[in-house]
Amino acid sequence: MASPDTIVAELAATARACGRLGIDTEFVGEGRYQALLCLVQVVVPGADGEVRIEVLDPIAEQFDPAPLAAVLEDPQIEVVLHAGRQDVALLRRVWGRDVHNVFDTQLAAGFAGLRAQLGYEALINEVLDVRLRKSASFTRWDQRPLSEEQLTYAREDVLHILALSDALQDRLVARGRLEWAREECRALEEASDERDPETIFARLPRINSLDPGQRAVALELVAWRERTARESDRPAPGVLADAGLVEIAKRRPADPDRLAQIRGLNEGTMRRRGRAIIEAVARGRDREPIPVDGDRPLPPDTHDAPLIALGEALVRARAAEAGVAYELLAARADLQRIVSAVREHAPEAETRTLQGWRREVVGAELLELLAGRRSLRVGEGRQIEVSP
Repeated sequence: MASPDTIVAELAATARACGRLGIDTEFVGEGRYQALLCLVQVVVPGADGEVRIEVLDPIAEQFDPAPLAAVLEDPQIEVVLHAGRQDVALLRRVWGRDVHNVFDTQLAAGFAGLRAQLGYEALINEVLDVRLRKSASFTRWDQRPLSEEQLTYAREDVLHILALSDALQDRLVARGRLEWAREECRALEEASDERDPETIFARLPRINSLDPGQRAVALELVAWRERTARESDRPAPGVLADAGLVEIAKRRPADPDRLAQIRGLNEGTMRRRGRAIIEAVARGRDREPIPVDGDRPLPPDTHDAPLIALGEALVRARAAEAGVAYELLAARADLQRIVSAVREHAPEAETRTLQGWRREVVGAELLELLAGRRSLRVGEGRQIEVSP
């Protein structure tokens, strides 16, 4: 049997020769600071229309992923995945290389007249009329040895992905939507599961209700929590929950007795981490105060709902005409931001619906509708029509 390094080198060479490969991963994130990569399944074109599938096991076998990582980074080689955001993020972190030229079959399906967010099993069945036996998806991928059932499941996850990609690309070419799908897939290249303390800080509940000094303490607590969680390899909320963190930042306790008065801190947290929390609060007090960001999204208004519903009707009509899934054009949050900006006579909302191909399909027309320069009516066949 060939060594894992030999297999990796052969897969990389075949992918370069053929210009493509399919890839999937199995990982475990529960109870950890970051997900653990457990398997990497790779499929490349083979002889006589067959494919070659290899299941690489980074837990049981030591191998150098560099040849494959270089292939993933090569923009001339197509990387086919399904719902691949987490796969891309995980491989970028663990293998230390970017992933380019992604073609995500789940994203592509939404541009091919199929439902958005279709699972792999359902999409394979709908497009290729193939039924998979998805029986091992929630098993423990971090335990060894793996069962035959798990290995079969892992192989099936990439067995048909190249054929699925071909079928979807044929549909997209026929609809003139292939470049739209590729544009959407390019965004996946930036997927990351790295945890940035400032990003986490900005998403804390009620963080904008704190004054600048309290916000500085909150950021220091976030940085401490991330370090502690990484060192102990456990989820950050298990070290200190968000609600407790914000309350500590608000009260800024200077001693354990004051800390113990805060709700949401159990005895175990107090015993193991009380002193470290007090020290983090003290460091936060010495930080430069952090003012509330003036670029926060405009707050919703009770009168926005009818306008959002009107906008949604237009988006759904244009999505149907374009043959793309409605969810690819706009989410309710996108419509809320657009409506809020129009209501406040603010600059255009920075949202995907008003950018790129989406603006061409519906974004510009949506702004016209909200400005009163377009109207909707029910036409023949109960279809929504836009005038003038």
